[in-house]
Amino acid sequence: MRKALVCGAGGFIACHLVKKLKREGYWVRGVDIKPHEWSPDAADEFQQLDLREEANCRKALTLDGGTFDEVYQLAAEMGGMGFIHSAETEIMHDSALINIYMTDLAARLGVPRYFFSSSVCIYRDMRPGEPEMKEEEAIPAHPDNEYGWEKLYSERVAMAYERRYGMQVRIARFQNCYGPEGAWTGGREKAPAAMCRKVAEVRDGGTIEVWGDGTAIRSFTYVSDMVDGIYLLMHSDLKGAVNIGCPQYVTVDELANTAAKVSGKRIEIKHVSGPVGVQSRNFANDRIYSLGWKAKVYLDEGIKRLYPWVEEQVRRTESGKS
Repeated sequence: MRKALVCGAGGFIACHLVKKLKREGYWVRGVDIKPHEWSPDAADEFQQLDLREEANCRKALTLDGGTFDEVYQLAAEMGGMGFIHSAETEIMHDSALINIYMTDLAARLGVPRYFFSSSVCIYRDMRPGEPEMKEEEAIPAHPDNEYGWEKLYSERVAMAYERRYGMQVRIARFQNCYGPEGAWTGGREKAPAAMCRKVAEVRDGGTIEVWGDGTAIRSFTYVSDMVDGIYLLMHSDLKGAVNIGCPQYVTVDELANTAAKVSGKRIEIKHVSGPVGVQSRNFANDRIYSLGWKAKVYLDEGIKRLYPWVEEQVRRTESGKS
């Protein structure tokens, strides 16, 4: 039985990845600073560890009777645009420590395959309609936030250790990922969950607030597509960074209106000041397509799956307050 370590298993994408690996027949150890809120028992074994500390990284990687076949490093300080712009020092400090310790120890302990979760935040701001950017065009670099700079640095760390130790490193640059069992309130939620929550909280005909003028363009990738891409990439021969994302581009207002359509409500949008991020990012997915991967879930279907789950969380929260 293959054995995998998933770091960040208390988080959204990593917990879905744990479930994917279990379906593929793996024995999985999950590690995070906290258990997953909705699926705490997804892994065969869960260790609650702060991976900002080197000793805890070593403990996570220590396996009786041998070495993990695969390590998936998704642990990071991350969240939606509001969090990214308000927690720059935590992102630069905490995520860098995790990645330095995990990459170094995995290589020294002889882990054969190592996955690192990067982000399309490493790319510069783009104009709507610009030609799609390939992975190698990230350099010269000009991310618009520190989250992107830390991810780019940690990519370089992983590739340096691959050259020195021969550990097979696979790097995915995630586009915006969404789906059930992720943050939906509290500041760390991504835009799809935030929009679903805002719509769920208002009455029919109500008004929701959207940061900026609503014209910023985004691409959203459903979580099942994302973990399928991670799994394919990990078992491929593709070296270097690989974009994984849905080729559908929508504006922020279109996202809000999709959530409203799924809810059956009529809403008004009030544009307010707030952190928006880049105007657009357009990415080429040719490398992941070469493995046979294609996005299966586009936004309408994805929100149909996400909205009822978020609506239920809102209902439970409101019931608890009454």
